[in-house]
Amino acid sequence: MSARGGVSMPVVILCGGKGTRSYPFTEYFPKPMMPICGRPILVHLMQSYAAQGFNRFVLAAGHRQEILRDYFEGRFASWEIRIVDTGADSDTGERIRRCLPHVEDSFFANYGDAVGDVRLGELLAFHRASKGLATLTSVPLPSQYGTLIANGQGRVETFHEKPVLRDHWINAGFFVFERPAFEDYGGQNLERDVLPALVRDGQLHSYRHEGFWKSVDTSKDQQELESLYVRGKANWIVNDVAAAPALDPRVESAAPSSQAAQ
Repeated sequence: MSARGGVSMPVVILCGGKGTRSYPFTEYFPKPMMPICGRPILVHLMQSYAAQGFNRFVLAAGHRQEILRDYFEGRFASWEIRIVDTGADSDTGERIRRCLPHVEDSFFANYGDAVGDVRLGELLAFHRASKGLATLTSVPLPSQYGTLIANGQGRVETFHEKPVLRDHWINAGFFVFERPAFEDYGGQNLERDVLPALVRDGQLHSYRHEGFWKSVDTSKDQQELESLYVRGKANWIVNDVAAAPALDPRVESAAPSSQAAQ
């Protein structure tokens, strides 16, 4: 149930990995602190949840967790934020498992380096209707390469720059889990151990999302999101102002600069 109904389901966000693809930024900061126009992508993601009534956050911290603790100290008074030390070298499944003492029977979970305009109420309703232990949000595969079609003589007839491959769907995060998904299923890695085990038992379902979604792995991804934000096309922002908490003005000034990630 959302906060509008008086109970806000907790949101576990993975913030502890070392993010080697985002080096050198991640030598000094957790990857989810990569800024998008002066505000960490983690905060953009949290705002998307809070705007839809879910403002209880459990941050699964590890690498450079002191940055998270310093950043969130005294900020976002209308949100409940708990930072949990899940270990410097823990894998994704183990990080979520170590957060179980801070969640109830059902909870959201997400990667800390991606944003999207997922309608969380619809996702939660789908999960409950499926009666499974876990639901992940899937999106059509965005290709990083251009595709082309050529005729028998080699003449290119069509070319598509970075198309979305709608015959292929990928894991975009935005999970809903029941506690037994981690209490009854072992394994350190969420993607290689926990999710495949749930598949074998018919306990994992996919909520298809055809709206906006993008992950940030490199400075190029960061620049693309910043360009969308500057042009007023930040499609990951949920237009539900009434439910969104006001931003603390210190958020803008305290965020790591964009230059640090480039």
